[in-house]
Amino acid sequence: MSAEQNFSNPKFLTVAEVAEVMRVSKMTVYRLVHSGEMPAVRFGRSYRVPESAVDQYLKGAVVDGHSETA
Repeated sequence: MSAEQNFSNPKFLTVAEVAEVMRVSKMTVYRLVHSGEMPAVRFGRSYRVPESAVDQYLKGAVVDGHSETA
């Protein structure tokens, strides 16, 4: 079983912590959560994002840096 599939001890981050890691605003994180691009769990009135979901999102957002402009 891989680390992403091990749910015995998941680590959840607050929206503020995710925003800090990604260096974006909290509103950007809320938009990602509400659009379904980033999974989250709602506890009462606040959201928690699995740390593995943040890692996965960032890995998928990597740009190779090559410009295709002529």
